[in-house]
Amino acid sequence: MIFVASGTQDGREIVRRLCASGYDVVASVVSSYGQQLLAEQQKRGGGRLIINDTPLDEDGLRRFFSEHEIRAFVDATHPYAVNVSRNAMTACAAEGIPYIRYERNLTDISYENVHLVHSYEEATEVAARLGKTVFLTTGSRNLERFVKAPSLVDCTLIARVLPTADVIALCEDLGLTPAQIIAMQGPFSRELNRAMYEKYGADVVVTKNSGTIGGTDEKFQAAEDLGLPVIVIDRPVLAYPHLAHTYEEVKDFVDLMKVS
Repeated sequence: MIFVASGTQDGREIVRRLCASGYDVVASVVSSYGQQLLAEQQKRGGGRLIINDTPLDEDGLRRFFSEHEIRAFVDATHPYAVNVSRNAMTACAAEGIPYIRYERNLTDISYENVHLVHSYEEATEVAARLGKTVFLTTGSRNLERFVKAPSLVDCTLIARVLPTADVIALCEDLGLTPAQIIAMQGPFSRELNRAMYEKYGADVVVTKNSGTIGGTDEKFQAAEDLGLPVIVIDRPVLAYPHLAHTYEEVKDFVDLMKVS
């Protein structure tokens, strides 16, 4: 079987294509929403699909590989999920399992009012210097870093997050009011981004370079329309043994491994 760490839209598409090609796949998800989307894929036939929703550390991955006779690992996790990728590479190396990383292409940042930072902590400090209303498009997993940042104590945070019950509950637990929460699923068009920035009175936008599929281009374009500064948390760089930028490259790698 092929193990696909599929915490993104890219991952789900890779799962779909591998199953359609007749491969048996274990797809790992990080949310109930991701599980729901993959469950719909499961009904379409093709190769056998098993969905795993249990978080696995390095030791857990190694046990899972043995129990399910995993023959190849496709890492299609979010570009910023570095700990997951590190654990996967280490576990694959220990078990002699071929590993390939699917990495969506970066957005070409041509907008001049961009502030590139290398950590969430740096992002909070730069945001505090650039304005009082900070529009966050970085998801919910690192939201606490912004809410509890001393530098942002006098700022108003607007968090755009997925519209799931657990994510909204997290926002409320962190003390965000309904006026600070935008619960919508993207990606968003240039026009909708611009309308949101205007409605919430954004002074600065914080994002990650998640590539075109993550809607990064439209965020930049809308910010440029309004002359807003954009803080970009730079994508971590790891030394992957094999790297693919297209679905076809992933499929070719799996075919080459002659996975049954």
